[in-house]
Order: sequence, then C-alpha cells, then structure tokens
Amino acid sequence: MRLQFKAMESYGSDNLASQASVANNVALIQMLFDGLTDTLVAAQGHLAHGAIQEKGKCIARASRIVIGLQGSLDFAKGGELAQNLNDLYNYVSRRLIFANAHNDMAVLQEIHGLMAEIRSAWQEVPALLPTQASAQVH
Repeated sequence: MRLQFKAMESYGSDNLASQASVANNVALIQMLFDGLTDTLVAAQGHLAHGAIQEKGKCIARASRIVIGLQGSLDFAKGGELAQNLNDLYNYVSRRLIFANAHNDMAVLQEIHGLMAEIRSAWQEVPALLPTQASAQVH
C-alpha cells in the first residue's frame, strides 16, 4: 500500500514562515513514527522474553503515540488522506489493545508492518515540499 501525498502538496504555501512550520511539522511526525516503530519492536522483544509488564508499558507508549498522530491530522487540508489515516489509526489502536490483552506477537508484527510502511512514506514528504521548507527539516 503506497500512500499518495497529493494532499501534502496543499500544505506548501508562498509564505516562507508557513513553509518552515510545515517542514517542522513533517519532522515531528517523522520523529513520532520513529518512536512508534521502535516502541513496537521493543514490545515484541519484551513479549518474546516473557517480560509482560514491560511489553504492556511499550504498548501503552505506542498507543499514546498513535493518539498523538491521530490528533495531528488536519482534515481540512488533508481531505481523504487524513480520513484514511484516521481510520488506520483507529484500527491500530484497537489492535494494540487486542495485542496487549492476548499477548499476540502476530498482531504486534502486523501493526509494526503497517506503521513502518507509513513511516517510510513520510520519509518521502520533504521531497514534496518547496525547497525552502525542505531545508528547514534538517
């Protein structure tokens, strides 16, 4: 599943300050996805080693990150893409609860795969932004 980032193009504007803000927001979203995927890997490791309490802490952290990502969606500018991401985040939240309650490694792997794919797509976003905004990402 490759995401289309046409909606992201609408975030660029002629205002340099606005572009820098968008670039900073993109960097923040990328950091959240990095934290999410790292936390999911840690949860899998804890589950594999029987550290159930630590697994639960990681899943709770992952859930908070997903809620943060969901809260960052801009439905006015993001349109269908934002709605699709919202639906995905709802699904991921439900699956995290299931994985935690049932100690289900396969579900954690499924969530990790989905989020790693979205994370990879977000890594392409700076190339879609005007050059002034892209420079601010680094």
